[in-house]
Amino acid sequence: MKAVHKVGNLTGPGLTDRFGIGGTDLGVLTTAPDGRLVAVLGDTFERPSVGGPGWRSPVVLFADPASIRTGLTWTGSTGPRDYAEQALPYQHDSIIHGVRVSTVIPTDVITIGDTVYLHVMVCEGIGNVHWTEVHRSTDNGATWTHTGTTWPGDHHDGLFQMLTWAQGADGYVYAFSTGFQRDRGLILQRVPADRITEPEAWQGWGFRDGAWAWGNPPTVALTGAHGELCLRPVADRWLLSFFDAGNYRIDVLELDHPTSNLYEARRTTLLRGTSWDGENHATGHVAQLYGAYLVPGSTPDELHLVVSQWNTERNWPYRVMQFAGSLPR
Repeated sequence: MKAVHKVGNLTGPGLTDRFGIGGTDLGVLTTAPDGRLVAVLGDTFERPSVGGPGWRSPVVLFADPASIRTGLTWTGSTGPRDYAEQALPYQHDSIIHGVRVSTVIPTDVITIGDTVYLHVMVCEGIGNVHWTEVHRSTDNGATWTHTGTTWPGDHHDGLFQMLTWAQGADGYVYAFSTGFQRDRGLILQRVPADRITEPEAWQGWGFRDGAWAWGNPPTVALTGAHGELCLRPVADRWLLSFFDAGNYRIDVLELDHPTSNLYEARRTTLLRGTSWDGENHATGHVAQLYGAYLVPGSTPDELHLVVSQWNTERNWPYRVMQFAGSLPR
């Protein structure tokens, strides 16, 4: 990426106090049917920290799409007041369906027609996923209801936990996924856009009998140690950005199609992980970075990313930031 720079912090003191948000992460984005940007955040607390009062996840903030270039401007949140309430009805650290659930973590959102769909992981601690599920909103992200769609945590050998999805011009939604342990490869599936909540309609992209084909059990399409993922059609190509945990950096792959050979795709490092003493956000060196969500409206020449940062020793910073740059021509 050329001329990467930090646009600014998006959450934290002075930025999201009125929503009751001190510390938070993730912030995966879609454009709602009414044109607003919908950002879904992960574990959120009232103080600028991990822990303390006001624990909820996921929460939703709305942003003005005209603010992308200068840094997302939050215009509202879920709940009747400014306070960003938890979007889904459950209690942290409670027993649900016979197992302990500590939190529910969003992985991606997608807008199909007049409906916004949210995929989440139901977790007992970081990396332990009991199951995943899909929720829908028919009021531009203001309220959410469970679709009844769930997959067990060990679905596809545990590679269907952390997910990203995007709709193509052919009527299919394409989804890359991996585990939530940051030590697994990627698999690819597709589903007709109007059947996204039907698990039996999902098809794997798999290698069998010397060829790749739809309908096979999915084969790992890219080995490695992957974290958060974000697939989006941008201009005349597909971009897949992700946290490459194995190499401690955030990369983007440029694809002609989701079925393109991921090993041969042009790969650009967007941000590099570093120590806290070695940080330089102006040059794209960020300590304990993760997430890698493309902002709607991005172009290859002006690519905007929402990136998280968590100092796991001090529990601050624990925030969401925006970076921008351009892909090589």
